[in-house]
Amino acid sequence: MGNKIQRIPEGKGPYSVGCTDLMTGHGIQGSFLRLYYPSQTGTSTEETTWIPTKEYYHGLSDFLNIFRTLGEFFFTYYVGSVTCPAKWNATVKPGERYPLIIFSHGLGAFRTIYSAVCIEMASRGFVVAAVEHRDQSSAATYYYKENPALEVKGQASALHTEWIYYRKLKADEDDASVRRQQVHQRADECIRALDLMLDANSGKQIVNMLPLNFNWTLLKDCIDIQRIAVMGHSFGAATAIKTLSNDVRFKCGIALDAWMYPLCDDIYPRVHQPLLFINSEKFQWALNILEIQKLNSMDRERKMITIKGSVHQSFPDFTFLAGNLVGKIFRLQGEIDPNIAIDISNKASLAFLQKHLGLKKDFDEWDHLLDGRGLNVIPGTNIDLPPMPPPSKH
Repeated sequence: MGNKIQRIPEGKGPYSVGCTDLMTGHGIQGSFLRLYYPSQTGTSTEETTWIPTKEYYHGLSDFLNIFRTLGEFFFTYYVGSVTCPAKWNATVKPGERYPLIIFSHGLGAFRTIYSAVCIEMASRGFVVAAVEHRDQSSAATYYYKENPALEVKGQASALHTEWIYYRKLKADEDDASVRRQQVHQRADECIRALDLMLDANSGKQIVNMLPLNFNWTLLKDCIDIQRIAVMGHSFGAATAIKTLSNDVRFKCGIALDAWMYPLCDDIYPRVHQPLLFINSEKFQWALNILEIQKLNSMDRERKMITIKGSVHQSFPDFTFLAGNLVGKIFRLQGEIDPNIAIDISNKASLAFLQKHLGLKKDFDEWDHLLDGRGLNVIPGTNIDLPPMPPPSKH
């Protein structure tokens, strides 16, 4: 393999994929998300920009501890022209009810950089709302604030863009309590995103703060409100678990390489929905797996698989764009081809979603993956654990 910049993989399912952004409300209390959905072919020719503005490069630079000017130069040069294989503002494909996935990103990430996962799900007939979190855990995000000074002057656009960048914890801060506050806010944001999508589905008027030409009324009656799942990576996987414990409208959850640290023990007994853990080979450690196992229960399905040769960054999109050498140096790629790794993750997810959302598709052909059977996958974990008592009945 050369060091040619690869592309983010296209969806393998039968649906064309559209993409748009939605921001509601003034201030931090609103919602901000990127929506991926089955679309009508031929209604848009415009590819979706992967990283929308330079402020996201600044946020990534902060997160990676590099100077912003250097980071902006580096990212603009390497990924500035990258697009995702989804058509921007394409029209929603009508006439069907699509199950809904709310997706939560990891630490230092944002709404656009799990597009390989989200596009695959949309190509299989899901609507996916990828939330951008405003808890200072994303590399960067923004909201619109009303600007009274401009209003006085009678200017039409009295809105001011307020950026929120990744917040590094100070040495004297209590790490655990900050992360717990963040996961609490993140779960609230996932639930707000669900409410928003259900509003669109019921035909309520959606007011998008972003100047985008997208017809939200076409989402009316397009979402299958009985079939809702939550999914996330790393901190986003912890967020998905917290969201399940807070809201029973979510019927199941998928945790990609979960980072359990932000969660308190008291939420575990409140997670009654089925959960799938898809782990990379290189990220997990015994204490984290033991935390995951606290969710074990006799009467709820808990599945865990590990993808051989994968790393923590095998789930976000950077893994496809790094090129072999850069990918290995920065641990954006493991020993496994990134396309194969994400394919296993996506297929296992689809099999799990079919089972627990009661879908009538052919995703059950990948059921073997859920048992850790097949190439490049093992059941459970590759981490050596101390012997455990049997799970309790609760």
